[in-house]
Amino acid sequence: MTAAPEPPGVDAVLAALHRSHDLLAATLGGIPDDQVSAPSYDDEWSLAQVASHLGSGAEVFGLFLDAGLQRTAAPGVEQFQPIWGRWNTKAPAAQARDALDADDAFLRTIDDLSPGQRERWRLDLFGTEQTLPGLLRMRLAEHALHTWDIAVALDPTATVPEDAAGLVIDNLAPLVERTARPAPEPFTVEVHTRAPDRRLRLELTGDGARLTPLPGDVPATGPVLALPGEAFVRLVYGRLDPGHTPEAVRAAGVDLDLLRRTFPGL
Repeated sequence: MTAAPEPPGVDAVLAALHRSHDLLAATLGGIPDDQVSAPSYDDEWSLAQVASHLGSGAEVFGLFLDAGLQRTAAPGVEQFQPIWGRWNTKAPAAQARDALDADDAFLRTIDDLSPGQRERWRLDLFGTEQTLPGLLRMRLAEHALHTWDIAVALDPTATVPEDAAGLVIDNLAPLVERTARPAPEPFTVEVHTRAPDRRLRLELTGDGARLTPLPGDVPATGPVLALPGEAFVRLVYGRLDPGHTPEAVRAAGVDLDLLRRTFPGL
């Protein structure tokens, strides 16, 4: 039986966040100021608005970080609204530029934490107690997917980096349960991913969906979806439309369009 992967430590997730930041900086740096209002992958947001969301998100996660360090209650919408309001009033060019500064500031704050602060950090967030690696994985998922929303608008072949996908994929089960649409009929499919190598069971029901790990030494007996790990992450986040589905995706006995409809995205 395949052993469950060890939960990542702060250093692994932080390194992936730094690389995602570098990708965002390189991507935004190639867009002239007068073109940042062009559409992103998200139909409702421009490139600048996606960057703004990441910039305001860096500040929100900074509040989470402070709360865990100070052992105070997690901040809520009352604290977030002034941040969102300030970012929404920025000019598009400033949204893109300032997002990189805010993101860098958040990462530098994490970099500067002592080993003891990293180890002791705890916060009750969204109904569960989070450790610092857990918080950073939440930020990485948001950061990697929205960076892709910008990158793919410029390069249709863009993918979510493998290191980010590898850290996000093992954290998808709660998102699957929270966001999946009910299926018209119960259906189960095995999901086999590469980079990282995972075997998962995806169960669709009239109440939603459930994602659980599978032993790696048991032969598949039913429908199988085989695809790169980053593509499965994008599927769950509603970003695997036909125009952005890698040729390597193989769906045997399963309707890929059904799965796309199951996960409308965030």
